[in-house]
Amino acid sequence: AEVCKAKGVAHVVNNAYGLQSRKIMGRIDMAARQGRVDLYIQSTDKNLLVPVGGSIIAGFDKKVIDAVSKTYPGRASMSPIMDVFLTLITMGESGWTSLLKERKQNTAYFRKKLAEVAAKYGERLLETEANPISLAITIDSFELKDKRGSSYMGAMLFQRCVSGPRTVPKGIKKSVCGIDFTGYGSHTDAYPHTYLVLACAIGTTKAEIDLFIQRLEKVMKEVRKEQKKLEKRNKKAITANKAAEDVKEQQARNTPSTCSDEAPPADEKTAEPSK
Repeated sequence: AEVCKAKGVAHVVNNAYGLQSRKIMGRIDMAARQGRVDLYIQSTDKNLLVPVGGSIIAGFDKKVIDAVSKTYPGRASMSPIMDVFLTLITMGESGWTSLLKERKQNTAYFRKKLAEVAAKYGERLLETEANPISLAITIDSFELKDKRGSSYMGAMLFQRCVSGPRTVPKGIKKSVCGIDFTGYGSHTDAYPHTYLVLACAIGTTKAEIDLFIQRLEKVMKEVRKEQKKLEKRNKKAITANKAAEDVKEQQARNTPSTCSDEAPPADEKTAEPSK
């Protein structure tokens, strides 16, 4: 925010889950007071228990908000607005504050469970004190040594109806609009781990956390099995390649050499044709 203010650059904050966190909202407010924040945008589905499809665009300057509003007249759907309105009047203030309190309690429980299952497989929970919503564990030992890499674990979770978490490979490179990014999907170019990231958002229950941990551990076991299968296949391939090389080498040894095309020694005279 301070850099944007000094350089005169617009600053838009992706506040995906932040609306449900007093800490994150406080930081946005501080950033706007000490620097420049033009807009901050939050998803309604992540913060207000409604279907995917809506967002709230907020800011500190009414003129900026009005300018954004004028780009949407008659084009945006009414459904997300109705979803939010009906949900909020149903929950009421007490229901909303109760869910916020429950989320904080469940986050501590989720962290404990994730740390336990990660340690069981030689991984660890990442300490992210600045982020009170997202959680992450390292999955360095769960990468497959083929083109699937860490995405195999994410795919296995998705097949078990776990759609929130995503895997972030270490040092992956990607080009967007001609600009190269190293460590794409992460917040740094050289983060030393591949990790699995997920969120403990409002509405998450302890029963859902327990179910997720069960499915995560099943997937971890399946990835370990797939790693062993892949290792066996690689060993067989290496053995087969070595056997083929040995056969070729043996064939080369057994092939008789021919001297028909060899030139005669320099000290020998070529016999003259008979007359």
